[in-house]
Amino acid sequence: MYYLYLITGLALLLSVITDRKKTTAAIKISYKKFVNILPAFLIMLIFVSLVLFFVPDKMISNYLGNNDKITGIALASLFGSITLMPGFIAYPLCGILLEKGVSYMVLAAFSTTLMMVGILTYPIEKEYFGIKVTIIRNVISLVIALIIALAIGIFYGELL
Repeated sequence: MYYLYLITGLALLLSVITDRKKTTAAIKISYKKFVNILPAFLIMLIFVSLVLFFVPDKMISNYLGNNDKITGIALASLFGSITLMPGFIAYPLCGILLEKGVSYMVLAAFSTTLMMVGILTYPIEKEYFGIKVTIIRNVISLVIALIIALAIGIFYGELL
């Protein structure tokens, strides 16, 4: 991870050397965007932390863990489909769930449906795309997410 910090720092230094004004303007813009997204990020982080604190590890591993893969995938797909969460929160959450015993296959179902299927965004999507296209897009996204979960299960030896 430290090499990413090093690369970022070097890229920033190169940008400052190349054009100080543009770099300063870009840093100001990014700072404003960071400040705007910070409240939502903190609220989501607090919410996820509270849920993970109050829900016992055994319950998480029982419903999403290794006992019944089909139930785990179905629940993870349901949770992922109805939850609206940005990737920068979803991926660390998947890391926490992995530590609690959730399989890669279930995490793949959760994270892909989280990013691709949008039950909460349905009203907005139907306004722009229409009902038919929105439903087709969500169904196809769900099928693709399940295929990805099964492929991950085969790849990691969790299935078969």
